[in-house]
Amino acid sequence: MRQTVIGDRLRGLLAATVALSLMATTSPMEAATNEPADMAARQARGSGQISGPMRGDERILQALNRFTFGLRPGDLEAVRATGLDGWFAQQLQPRTINNSDLQTRLAQFPAMQWQPQDLLYRLPSGAIIRQAAQGKIPVPEGGALHSIYSNEIARYEERQQQKQQSKQAAVVAANTMPRGPMIAGAGAKMNSDGAAGMQMQPEAVMAQGAEQPAMEQAAMEQAQVARLLGLPPQQRVASLVALSQPEFDAFHKALKGTQRAALTADLSPAQRELAAALENPQRVVNEELAEQRLARDIYSKAQLQEVMTDFWMNHFNVYLHKDEETPYYLVSYERDVIRPLALGKFEDLLEATAHSPAMMLYLDNSSSMGPDSPAAAKARIAAERHPEKKRQAPEGLNENYARELMELQTLGVNGGYTQADVTQVARVLTGWTVDKPQRGGDFKFDENRHEPGTKKVLGKKIKEHGEQEGLELLHMLATRPATAQFISKKLAVRFVGDDPPQKLVDRMAKTFQKSKGDIAAVLTTLFHSPEFWDSGDYRAKVKTPIEFVVSAARASNANVENYQPLVNALHDMGMALYGSVPPTGYKWDAADWVSTGALVNRMNFALSLAGNKFPGVAIAWSPQADAGPMPTAEVEEQRLEILLVAGGVSNSTRTAVLEQFQAQSVNTQGGANGGAMAVAAKPMNAAQAAKALEKQDQILAGLLLGSPEFQRR
Repeated sequence: MRQTVIGDRLRGLLAATVALSLMATTSPMEAATNEPADMAARQARGSGQISGPMRGDERILQALNRFTFGLRPGDLEAVRATGLDGWFAQQLQPRTINNSDLQTRLAQFPAMQWQPQDLLYRLPSGAIIRQAAQGKIPVPEGGALHSIYSNEIARYEERQQQKQQSKQAAVVAANTMPRGPMIAGAGAKMNSDGAAGMQMQPEAVMAQGAEQPAMEQAAMEQAQVARLLGLPPQQRVASLVALSQPEFDAFHKALKGTQRAALTADLSPAQRELAAALENPQRVVNEELAEQRLARDIYSKAQLQEVMTDFWMNHFNVYLHKDEETPYYLVSYERDVIRPLALGKFEDLLEATAHSPAMMLYLDNSSSMGPDSPAAAKARIAAERHPEKKRQAPEGLNENYARELMELQTLGVNGGYTQADVTQVARVLTGWTVDKPQRGGDFKFDENRHEPGTKKVLGKKIKEHGEQEGLELLHMLATRPATAQFISKKLAVRFVGDDPPQKLVDRMAKTFQKSKGDIAAVLTTLFHSPEFWDSGDYRAKVKTPIEFVVSAARASNANVENYQPLVNALHDMGMALYGSVPPTGYKWDAADWVSTGALVNRMNFALSLAGNKFPGVAIAWSPQADAGPMPTAEVEEQRLEILLVAGGVSNSTRTAVLEQFQAQSVNTQGGANGGAMAVAAKPMNAAQAAKALEKQDQILAGLLLGSPEFQRR
């Protein structure tokens, strides 16, 4: 991350202060009043009692902070006008919301509309390239797709050759003994006095003689870069396609920072994807998958749908790097499975994830085989008839998905199942696999791999009936009281508090069962519960990294054209998109995200975002400059506080922000950057005044985005 105007030591001190504030039991609302926290009220909240209802704007802010990724400018006023109940009812019906602005932004990712088969063919994975290099599948003939494959095959073969050379060199090195000690270092010779002195060696002479050709080569490469960048978009892309792999890689290596941006700046989305695919098609899929997710989180007006998509993507977690095909399947998994059903019936969502290749591959159910299935019997017969042939051990029963299906997705760890139930569930789900996963195939039920016979799960017999056994199992799990409790508590943790009142969870679970798992109905029960509007929970939940990053972009009204800096920031904060390796997904408890080190990363991000340090992310902080005097830091802090931290900050936070701003101005006075307050004291023309005001606002905004109040929902 680029260096900001705030020093490392100051960032650390600020982060430590924020961490202590976030871990404190006093809520920001209590701190803002500068009154001691009411211990009895906090004890009442811990026991499930209500300390007092929220009123007025606090209710609107509570709903917007919990059911969206954070407020955008104007959201509070818009909900005031329409009414809170009406706003929530509309959020439960995302199809009724006009999201045309979001669709315009999503149009820059055309590949994200393709099915896995098309993605793998048009943006080939490493496995596809290896098969093409080995002649197992044909290389597309002619055109851009041929160039993509040819480039990747050439790079693959080059890597293989380098590996082979490395192995050979290692063998030679292992068999070669040193013949004597090195004297006076490599390249040294003894001079006439017997002392070690450096003399020009033949290699150095050759290198010196090669400088001129190298300079000429660099000049030629820059001339080619300039020529290609000067072409119209269509001709430029055609020229890139026509380059051989060595020429293309040399061209890209010769590009400087500004030239890289200019290469694709005026291309259409499809042309940009093609140019990127010529360099690395797998990276296109990985990057666009994360970028479109952030675009939706930041700009969608159907915010509750996106928050619930995030909830279910975490609940039904699939790790991005499970294998080479997973990113391709994740595109469809999120788009076609999770998002459309995020506010629907839980059983529909459970069944859809169970039929998803992404889930079957991630938890290894695609490789599960019944011990007594026809496929297993065939494998055993082949091994007995031809013992001389070395065969890989036949696949057996895999319990990974069966265990996580009950422990993490339905019943919960205390849901009343046993290890015997896990084994029986795994037997029920044998044959649930994926057809040709390396080519993007869909879900497939393979009768030959399915375990025959009756199974018994949770005391109930499931008669042999092929794929229907799995559907019967999923229905049983989706409708169990333990599942209603488990899902309701996870929702309450996400939307209410890290330790939600059991009475609330019980009411939500009752609605879950009565409505047959209708998620919108369960959320409605939560929305109308007194516990949700308890004043003690106002701005009391610490934001996860994704909530922090997205809410900062929303609050600042950032215009994001390049999402990669935000993607990278989430990685730095420990919450990379689709990056949870274990099936548990990420946790939402404050304890997982509050530490001085974690808060330093957040402070770095806040200051860099506010300072417009991220390429492709632009924020306009200052209003149109007028002829009047430059506003003071106090005046600008008040304006930015209203803009960024709906509900305001405490007096102590406000004082700290102004003190840190003053300290920064004093520290940089007379330096190359020049403190905003120091500059403001000098006579300035309009342009200088606007620049000084912008710098002042960037520092103040960064400090406010890093404040304890903004870190909370």
